[in-house]
Amino acid sequence: MAPGGSALKEALESNSTSLDYEVKMAKVESNNKPTKSASGSIGKYGMHSSNGVYELLECLVCTNLMYPPIHQCPNGHTLCSSCKLRVQNTCPTCRYELGNIRCLALEKVAESLEVPCRYQNLGCHDIFPYYSKIKHEQHCRFRSYNCPYAGSECSVTGDIPTLVDHLKDDHKVDMHDGCTFNHRYVKSNPHEVENATWMLTVFNCFGRQFCLHFEAFQLGMAPVYMAFLRFMGDENEAKKFSYSLEVGAHSRKLTWQGIPRSIRDSHRKVRDSQDGLIIPRNLALYFSGSDKEELKLRVTGRIWKEE
Repeated sequence: MAPGGSALKEALESNSTSLDYEVKMAKVESNNKPTKSASGSIGKYGMHSSNGVYELLECLVCTNLMYPPIHQCPNGHTLCSSCKLRVQNTCPTCRYELGNIRCLALEKVAESLEVPCRYQNLGCHDIFPYYSKIKHEQHCRFRSYNCPYAGSECSVTGDIPTLVDHLKDDHKVDMHDGCTFNHRYVKSNPHEVENATWMLTVFNCFGRQFCLHFEAFQLGMAPVYMAFLRFMGDENEAKKFSYSLEVGAHSRKLTWQGIPRSIRDSHRKVRDSQDGLIIPRNLALYFSGSDKEELKLRVTGRIWKEE
């Protein structure tokens, strides 16, 4: 939570009339002139600008950047539209009623700013007009990835190395080196299908990581099993690879070949699009043996890089 947010939350939950939390005051340097670069050209306002304008655009309550509508109290203290609701229409600085005054001057100033992407430290070095920044960041290829583990609602995000360590240390996911696999899935009561993920295995192949999912779920009224591969990277990189899956027994087999989906696509989205090897339960039980009392499936496959 942003600075000041925790104390603010407690004040609101206790229905207290006082707002006794510290407010981060924006300070503007007296010399608000654009700086010049070594080449003598006028520098652009940016994340690390020393002119103080960028600091003025930080909300005094949550310290996030403000976007229209930017609100102000009669004394000129500004805050974002989200925090205006949180403080119950009372200025947290001077305690005056906020009303519906917009700071049009500050909104106009923001139009002249150019700022870097929030994922600059992850590799994005582009500069954007202030009001285009959010739209870019929603699709920036350097933005953080969500944890690909599907067995629980995991909120962890990060770059690929961070998520690989997270899967291994926190979710205890099996890690394997190699581009071929031969996995056996066993379940004592195959008649129980509860939309539950059974297994996630990560393969290190071609210096990249791939997530092999295998699970049981209901497809309409029919219970099925499904195996599919996701690539730990963005969609454009995923298209450089292909994979195949095969399951079978008793001189019969099912095969699947496709391109791994990026983990930008959620596990559920891939599953619901049926983009993988789907095995109807009756056929899965046939592959498992004559007694049909236990699921025993062997899924084999390989990953290769497209030329």
